[in-house]
Amino acid sequence: MHHARGFTLFEMLAVILLIGIAAAAVSISVSQGLAGARVSAASGELAATLRATRAQAIVKGQEQHFDLDIRAGSYTGADDRTRELPKGMKVSITSAKEDQVSPTVGRIRFFPDGSSTGGHITLQQGQRRWQVNVGWLTGAVSVVQPGTAQP
Repeated sequence: MHHARGFTLFEMLAVILLIGIAAAAVSISVSQGLAGARVSAASGELAATLRATRAQAIVKGQEQHFDLDIRAGSYTGADDRTRELPKGMKVSITSAKEDQVSPTVGRIRFFPDGSSTGGHITLQQGQRRWQVNVGWLTGAVSVVQPGTAQP
């Protein structure tokens, strides 16, 4: 008696199901990694604009300001160029009360000696969150992931 060799329909479906589960797990991991990279890149660009604004205050010997519009998801530094944050990113700013330009626009000012009015900006997309801090005494800008030690 000769038995046919091969796979049953059930075995084929089981393999296809396992491949689908593995592909879904990989795609979720990749998309979470991309979201984290977007938040990290946006916080780095925002920090660079803050540092450039501080540098302009020192070089020009004049007060310069950085404005963040939380409704529009955009910000402007000393060069007056408006930059957009990635779509879907939540942003908030904590700064001095006198630097609240409007209910949706916050400001951080930098002075000729390098100091600032200080504050922090939080960027969040999904579960990923980063904070850009500006020290009032030195005007130093740092980027931290909340819950991690600050250098």
